[in-house]
This record gives sequence, C-alpha cells and structure tokens, in this order.
Amino acid sequence: MEKSWHNDFNTDTTDESASVALATYGCESWTLRKNEETRLDAFEMKGLRKILQVSWTSKKTNDCVLNKAGLKMELLDTVNARKLAYYGHTMRKQRSCLAKQIMQGTMPGARRRGRPRTAWMDNINTWTGLRGRVNQNNRGQR
Repeated sequence: MEKSWHNDFNTDTTDESASVALATYGCESWTLRKNEETRLDAFEMKGLRKILQVSWTSKKTNDCVLNKAGLKMELLDTVNARKLAYYGHTMRKQRSCLAKQIMQGTMPGARRRGRPRTAWMDNINTWTGLRGRVNQNNRGQR
C-alpha cells in the first residue's frame, strides 16, 4: 500500500483511485462499527495529505486539506453505497435464494449474554430507516 503513494510515474488521480480500490475491496460484506468508520476517514485523509504533500506536523486541519484539494470525504459514502447496492441486489433474487434467506431470517436458539454486537443488517437498517418495514415483512414469511 505504501508504494502506491510514492510511485513517480502515476498521476495523483491514479494513486487515489488505486488506493481506494485496495481499501474498499470486499467492503460489501463488512460490518461497520464506529471504530471502522473512523479508521476509513483517517485512511482517506492520510492518503490525501500524502498526495498533496501536506505534513501532519504542519498543523493543517482536515477541512483545510479538503478545501485545498477541492474534494469532500467520500470513502465512507462509497462503502455505504456499495453495501446498499449489494443488499438491493440480494433482495431482488428469488425467495428460495440462500443469501436472501440468511439476510431476512434469524438464527434459531437463544442469543449470547450481554450487549448484542452490531450486525451487517443493523448497518442497512440504520442507513435506510427500514427497520419497522423489514420486520413486518419477515413476520409474514415465517
């Protein structure tokens, strides 16, 4: 990954697009918690600072660096869009599709003690606001 920032023969946009492709590989299956969202934002800003040659010791804010580049932070939005596209693709499949059944169904048995961990579907429900509608649809299918 470090070499992609320092290649002399690549242009700035090529460096950025290659690093985004590396960073988001397989992101459709990620469960994003707050920690992962913070790390994605930090990765994007670190790469942008390297491309613009702005040192972290120069005390420039992230907003200043984004204004200098003429960009906005979009890596997390890209991950969200790809996850939602995968969810939509899966929900359009036939009812007998295993992936669709896994997304809509629940695991039999009791859950573990303690606070429930954030699940993949929790991200989808938070971003779309479909929590009530999805649960109503599942009740009719069981």
